[in-house]
Amino acid sequence: MVDHQCPKLVVLIVEDECLIRMDAIDGLMAAGFEVLEAEGADEAIKILRSRSDISVVFTDIQMPGSMDGLRLAAVVRDRWPPIKIIATSGRAKIAKHQLPAEARFVAKPYDARQVATVIGEMIATSG
Repeated sequence: MVDHQCPKLVVLIVEDECLIRMDAIDGLMAAGFEVLEAEGADEAIKILRSRSDISVVFTDIQMPGSMDGLRLAAVVRDRWPPIKIIATSGRAKIAKHQLPAEARFVAKPYDARQVATVIGEMIATSG
């Protein structure tokens, strides 16, 4: 039997802490999203280059590697403008002007319902 439902929105979670990443994956999958994961910005860029169906990047700000989440957000906005960006942190408070245009910030600790609601709002207002 063929499933004629709309395709699921694809969310790329970029989080270096495994338990936090797994919790976010489980929660967003339960909310109906297709979820991809990356441990850091470099891996995220590789995934973004290989997939054209990613709708949202949900990234931690403090990450080891060649770039942090704020830099990743700027690269995503520059190279893939249609992708929605949500940044998160439990340590840093990020002002709106520090994020790329139309990006959102969700403070840790968060729950998947909160993130799913933000994603829904961002997709709904994207015209």
